[in-house]
Amino acid sequence: MIEGVAQGVRQLAGRYQVGELIGRGGMADVHVGMDTRLGRRVAIKLLKSSLALDPAFRSRFRREAQDAAKMAHPTIVRIFDAGEETVREANGVETVVPFIVMEYVDGRLLKDVIAEGPLEPSEASRIVEQVLTALEYSHRAGVVHRDIKPGNIMITANGQVKVMDFGIARAISDSSATIAETSAIVGTASYFSPEQARGETVDARTDLYSTGIVLFELLTGRAPFRGDNPVAVAYQHVNSEAMPPSSINPRVSPALDAVVLRALAKDRFERYQSASEFRDDVEAAAAGSVPARKQLAVNDFNATLFGVNPSAVAGSEATFRQLTVDEDDRTLRTQTRPPVAWIWAGIASMVVIIVAVIFWAFSLTPVELSTNTAVDVPDVAGQAYLDGANALTDAKLVPKQVDEASETIDKGIILRTDPGPGISVSPGLEVQVFVSSGPPRSAVPDLVNLDEASAVTAITQAGLKYGSTTQEYSPSVRQGVVIRSTPDASKDVPKGSTIDLVVSNGLVQIPDVTGKSISEANTILSGLQLPVKANADFGCTGGGVVSQSIIGDNPQRSEITIRYCAG
Repeated sequence: MIEGVAQGVRQLAGRYQVGELIGRGGMADVHVGMDTRLGRRVAIKLLKSSLALDPAFRSRFRREAQDAAKMAHPTIVRIFDAGEETVREANGVETVVPFIVMEYVDGRLLKDVIAEGPLEPSEASRIVEQVLTALEYSHRAGVVHRDIKPGNIMITANGQVKVMDFGIARAISDSSATIAETSAIVGTASYFSPEQARGETVDARTDLYSTGIVLFELLTGRAPFRGDNPVAVAYQHVNSEAMPPSSINPRVSPALDAVVLRALAKDRFERYQSASEFRDDVEAAAAGSVPARKQLAVNDFNATLFGVNPSAVAGSEATFRQLTVDEDDRTLRTQTRPPVAWIWAGIASMVVIIVAVIFWAFSLTPVELSTNTAVDVPDVAGQAYLDGANALTDAKLVPKQVDEASETIDKGIILRTDPGPGISVSPGLEVQVFVSSGPPRSAVPDLVNLDEASAVTAITQAGLKYGSTTQEYSPSVRQGVVIRSTPDASKDVPKGSTIDLVVSNGLVQIPDVTGKSISEANTILSGLQLPVKANADFGCTGGGVVSQSIIGDNPQRSEITIRYCAG
């Protein structure tokens, strides 16, 4: 348990010492830390406790952190560990705080570098090339960042670029509903892609758009779209075209202008389709060359990732040019026609082949066709699966069980088949047999450490029913907070099942320790997390406890005084 942010060094998960605050953001605070088990310096990100109120968020957070931890690349800040810790705030309230343990990077945030003014185009290009290298690696691993911005990019002392927070933005954005809610936590609105602003699904090209915004800001010292509030900025991302960076910074070349404006295209199919394509054009523009615009082919690798541009038709441009070419532009034919003798030799060869095929066909022995070329699928709906499978097997068909939830049909009973009954099919065909798995099931949410009202809300949102609440003694869980549920969070139960809660009554039962040795009494009372004050009585002997100040039901952490014989 952590005893508050301002109370010195703390420890997470029994191994990570939390040091001074080195960064603060809309969704987390970052501290320098030490992994005491491995003896290495780390950075520890403590997410806002308000994010942990949603049990679904905690589940997504763990999953996304695990996926991000699998990535190992020089341009990506490594994630070493992630978890949750119970925190007692200054007012005594206990909350659950998710945390991430990351690689410690000795450097500066890119947003602090940009705050000093525009960078030289060559340096801006170098930084963006490394960002795109990180994105190329993550996209091939199936991870879309969703929150590329200068605040998530570090520059080390030797100029190395490090991109942070892969996968974490997804866990947060899946728990949010509107731009207004997410503007503080899932990327500043200045770096939204048009599809993010419209609330559409995003893919890797969203990261490329945000990288284009970062490149614009590196070249000019300001974002391309600005407004009084996040909604106004998001509106510009959807409806306003960005100005060329050279209109703000004359040192930017027309080639870099073209790269930036293509990266900021509203239509994602007009944008760069991969990080490597974007990086190649940045390198070419930085070297003084004008990047060549490549047409996205229908069978391009990226088309398999993002879908084919619906406005593009393969080969249409080439066909149009062929049909409209002038007579003077046509290539002159230089090859003469083959000799007449060759033509007649070819015709004679074809005639010989045709005659041979006809002769072979008529010389074949007639084969008597079997009359048993199809079977009808039997009607097995309503039968137990084993009986229905036997009927299909007898009909020379291959049953394949497919489980499907049903509110009305008992578990193990066949709902239907595909193909359906009465349809004629070939013998040996695989028939899908849809079998009832009973009512739909729901996962019991993790309710431990939630207050009773929040736990009841979580139960209802999971499609389950709240049953009853039982109070129980607890030395550590505060009054009204859930100790456990029945069934617990490890179970999948039928939808609509009843969940009972056990909550703390805020009390402890203090036993009678008189007559016990002072060491035994201390062990019992310390296990109840009670402050113990022991007074020695030198007027008696034996070392046993002769009296205690309180006994029975008392508030948690009540101070108790015991007197023991010390003569």
